[in-house]
Amino acid sequence: MSNKKCNFCETCNGHGCISQLPGMGGIDENINFILNYDQWQEIPMGQKQSFDAKIRLAPMTGGIENCGYHDEKQFYFDLINHCVNEKVALSIGDGCPDEKLLWGIEAVTNAGKKTAVFIKPYENNKIKQRMAWAENIAEIYGIDTDAFNIITMRNKVHLEKKDESSLRELKALASSKGRPFAIKGIFTDEDIDLVKKIKPDIALVSNHGGRVPQRHGSTAQFLADFHKILLENSGEVWVDGGIRNQDQIQKAFSYGVKEVLIGRPFVSAILKKQKI
Repeated sequence: MSNKKCNFCETCNGHGCISQLPGMGGIDENINFILNYDQWQEIPMGQKQSFDAKIRLAPMTGGIENCGYHDEKQFYFDLINHCVNEKVALSIGDGCPDEKLLWGIEAVTNAGKKTAVFIKPYENNKIKQRMAWAENIAEIYGIDTDAFNIITMRNKVHLEKKDESSLRELKALASSKGRPFAIKGIFTDEDIDLVKKIKPDIALVSNHGGRVPQRHGSTAQFLADFHKILLENSGEVWVDGGIRNQDQIQKAFSYGVKEVLIGRPFVSAILKKQKI
């Protein structure tokens, strides 16, 4: 059974929306969503004690199908404006149809802000088109590589598994525009190898909020295990997935993370505000 609304659980830990897709849940009875939350509490504090990083909205789309929002376009405006009011850095993502990205761009433009733009792993010409759409508001260009694992999306819009050559081309284009280049979805040994080869400006540890089938595990443990390799092979390391409080944010920072991305809590906030 699917439930296209947040259940407003006292703690957003993945137990209240098990297997609710569409909805706020994840695959395999929310196992990675649950692990993401649980293991931020279990991993030890890292070695770095300078907590000078910032919080950023994670790229979120699908207001109607995943959240039960009353209007897809309004979802992006309300989410962006909420985060601007809370002085949170911005991200937008894309999806199908193209309006999901275009409305995100419009919402950021309307707010007079800049944003990180995370684009699905289409073939490169289609990615370049989207980079051009977002040029006026993009402070960072990123490729949402783990979206390839969303089988329905992959088949519907022809996503491709990104390799070294295609990512190098996109990194060079971002650099030519004076923008940092991010690889989002670092969560496997293969992803680590790509980071070593590409050396992105930003390596974003993510398992898509536990919503896509890659491997069982948490972003917290992955960060604890591989942060040194990622720091050696990228300009910055970011992380998302299951982070809910200041202690967990500081724990992420202690592993050298520069930015923590948060998604579901911000969506829940606008859902409550709209009484959805």
